[in-house]
Amino acid sequence: MLEADLAVLVVVDVQDKIHSAITSTPRDVLVTNILRLIDVAEILGMPVLLTEQYPKGLGGTIGPIRERLAGLSPLVKSMCSCWRDEAFRAALQATGREHVILAGVETHVCIQQTALDLLRVDYVPFVPEDAVGSRRIQDATVALGRMGRAGVVNTTTETVLFELIERCDHPRFKDVLKLVK
Repeated sequence: MLEADLAVLVVVDVQDKIHSAITSTPRDVLVTNILRLIDVAEILGMPVLLTEQYPKGLGGTIGPIRERLAGLSPLVKSMCSCWRDEAFRAALQATGREHVILAGVETHVCIQQTALDLLRVDYVPFVPEDAVGSRRIQDATVALGRMGRAGVVNTTTETVLFELIERCDHPRFKDVLKLVK
């Protein structure tokens, strides 16, 4: 189970040119769910990391996410696995968190490679299936199955929200509940 005190949100490569090609998850659903995850991280004081893959060619993070994360500099990477990028690795380690929520694109490339690497080095990756996407449905489906078999916790955005808040008498429960309605 996710624990807010142990969790960090990583928003992976939701950039102009990649986002416009996503078909495995409706793009509006993908963005809405990523924004909900960003909001819950803010409500609960969880760290958020943002990555961009080769922004010169793929563009920057899409507007709605960029606006919500104003002031947060993206970690620019050239590796598919975030973990294999030195700056990302240092930023993640600096959070001191071991539960890593991965959201973004593409499910079968950067999300999967990052999740599998994180497992290897004793992190617990959580992948909300409705907050990740690929250009092709089959690629996303196969990747989610592979990750699940490897030990990644495949879940949904709403499940993440309620696991993080944990209790209905939490002082911020009503704030999180608003994200669900």
